[in-house]
Amino acid sequence: MGLRLAFMGTPDFAVPTLGELIGQGHKIAAVYTQPARPKGRGLSPDPSPVEKLARMHGLPVRTPATFKDPAAQAEFAALALDAAVVVAYGLLLPKPILDAPRLGCFNLHGSLLPRWRGAAPIQRAIMAGDSETGVMVMRMEEGLDTGPVLMAERVVIDRKTYGELHDELARLGADLMARALAALERGSIAEQPQPSEGATYAKKISKKEARIDWTKPATELDYLVRALSPSPGAWCQAKGERLKVLYAEPVAGHGTLGQVLDNDLTVACGEDALRLLRSQRAGRGVMETRELMRGFPLPRGTVLS
Repeated sequence: MGLRLAFMGTPDFAVPTLGELIGQGHKIAAVYTQPARPKGRGLSPDPSPVEKLARMHGLPVRTPATFKDPAAQAEFAALALDAAVVVAYGLLLPKPILDAPRLGCFNLHGSLLPRWRGAAPIQRAIMAGDSETGVMVMRMEEGLDTGPVLMAERVVIDRKTYGELHDELARLGADLMARALAALERGSIAEQPQPSEGATYAKKISKKEARIDWTKPATELDYLVRALSPSPGAWCQAKGERLKVLYAEPVAGHGTLGQVLDNDLTVACGEDALRLLRSQRAGRGVMETRELMRGFPLPRGTVLS
């Protein structure tokens, strides 16, 4: 039969879930997303990925700047929802919004809660060297990602980049949310409170963090590179210009910090060395190291900063 839902999301990560819910036959009464942002040279308004999919399916789209306004709260309550599904929306939902749907509001979060609550859970899991992560469907409360968990799926991080893990979790999360809603509709789901210990906060990635610090161990820099690939990208200075490093591997080696040790672009770190495998110069495409070195030689002894 399907549930009467509001979908609330903005970036690419949320798109598979909206697509899955449409495919499952749920009634999407409204799609809430962040307003279109200026983009490109002409700074023309660019709708969010979620809005683009919603428009393709003829769904009503709403882009309130805040839910503190009683009029916006009343408009939401008037939808007479069974539930609201929230995936990386970008607005805080006050209690009147959380309480309006009959069954509640449910969030898809890209970590194994309570680890990595907050804005950048996928990047922070890689950056910290976690061996696994996952997605969870949780009932939303007023606290930040504190509500009880309905369902979860785990994945091994291994050598994945942020981009690869993002796409895997987005696909997995879409299926997970669909299964959670089906169980909720049947009344056959048991919600598990989050443990009080082990909570960590995944703060937004700052521009300062993206610069490679060669005094750090190669393993830690490997985590950084993969956590920021493909965007915003970890970077260093090479021959006076910015070089974005999108994939690398820690290897044995030592030398002056930041010094290129061989013809394979292996760079000395505070501990061991980092071999740069895939990079991007400003205004250029992504290149494997051999291709990069043909047009932008960085011979042994060159120091990156």
